[in-house]
Amino acid sequence: MTIINETLAVSTRRRCEMVDITRKVADIVVASGISDGEVVVYCPHTTAAITINENADPDVIHDILMTLEELLPQARAGYRHNEGNSDAHVKSSLLGASETVLVQGGRPMLGTWQGIFFCEFAGPRSRKVAVQVRG
Repeated sequence: MTIINETLAVSTRRRCEMVDITRKVADIVVASGISDGEVVVYCPHTTAAITINENADPDVIHDILMTLEELLPQARAGYRHNEGNSDAHVKSSLLGASETVLVQGGRPMLGTWQGIFFCEFAGPRSRKVAVQVRG
């Protein structure tokens, strides 16, 4: 089995933001030379996440972020974590720290409208994303 590890740098400009990293992940897969296997995209931050969703209509991203904020507002009675980012920790846990995508023909096997997103919930920040291609 061949394993390729890479790190992506992601800079965010807002407190809550979803950054499409599909192209960067696909470039890593292509450069790996692995034609069939899987790619794991992992976020090593407790106030951010990785998700797969539609990347064709920006309104989808708006709706996701709006819904998360309605469900888990930044200021909420009862939060005990005193850094002011409890909502970001919960949002990160709900969406998850990683996604695994099959690789076929040297490319990530995503649906027509699917993209891979880095989800920021406590920005703006400079972040890292780990990408591992296995085949």
